[in-house]
Amino acid sequence: MKTLVTGCSGLIGNALIEHLFQQGHSIQCLKRNKGSEENHFWATEELPRNTENVFDAIVHLAGENVAEGRWTVARKERILTSRVEGTRQLIDYISLSAKKPKVFLCASAIGYYGHSMDQIFNEDSPLGHGFLADVCHQWEKQTSRLASMDIRTVNLRFGMVLSPKGGALHKMVSPFKARLGGVLGDGEQFVSWISIRDLVAIVDFIIKQPHIKGPVNVVSPIPTNNRILTETLGRVINRPILFRIPGFVVRFLFGQMADEMLLASTRVTPKILLEADYNFQDQSLEAVLRYCLETES
Repeated sequence: MKTLVTGCSGLIGNALIEHLFQQGHSIQCLKRNKGSEENHFWATEELPRNTENVFDAIVHLAGENVAEGRWTVARKERILTSRVEGTRQLIDYISLSAKKPKVFLCASAIGYYGHSMDQIFNEDSPLGHGFLADVCHQWEKQTSRLASMDIRTVNLRFGMVLSPKGGALHKMVSPFKARLGGVLGDGEQFVSWISIRDLVAIVDFIIKQPHIKGPVNVVSPIPTNNRILTETLGRVINRPILFRIPGFVVRFLFGQMADEMLLASTRVTPKILLEADYNFQDQSLEAVLRYCLETES
């Protein structure tokens, strides 16, 4: 199978390429355009032109990292534009291709659902409120154009990704090792997570399942909350949790990001994957944390 991937250098893209290659995929990475030309987001001129190199699948992961720094007005604009404009131009490219891919998988996030302390979200749950929800909504909306091209489309709503090679977990480890880590707010906010091993296997699984389309929650069926996550991490790295970081301090440090990512509660179930009988490899939070921190590189 010939597969085109964007966001190849990112945490997910790097792991996905390795996994898909092992599964027999022929991989082509699509890079960002290095020039400054308007309406030329992708370096599509680097893609093969002959019909023998038609892609069976496209996995679109590229987008500005939402967790790198405070959400200034300019940064929020970059986050939104990188997803909406990047996706629009990629689909423009597909629309002009003589032969179309069979499936298009586009990254999204469980931020689509917003915040709730008591609701359990599945793929049928409505759109939530906030900046992240709006970004996810506009991002996914771009892919609706693919229906008229008869391309199966999947919106991958990722939870917090646990990986030995970076991401949210490794941002937490340094302050914890310095004994500065603690429970955020009251710690009762739900955190829906997925191991990188399951994530890449799920993407491959979905590519091979022609009946799966639309939004798919890529999360473990066993959510946690911030308090349990914090205590488990402390146990894994042998650092006691000495204090709680009040919500107002988190907001002072991180601004709007605090309310939508660090203090927000999003309890999500992977309904579509469970109905499709996907067999999750990693369901123990502590085992995943130990794997990630013992094999980090």
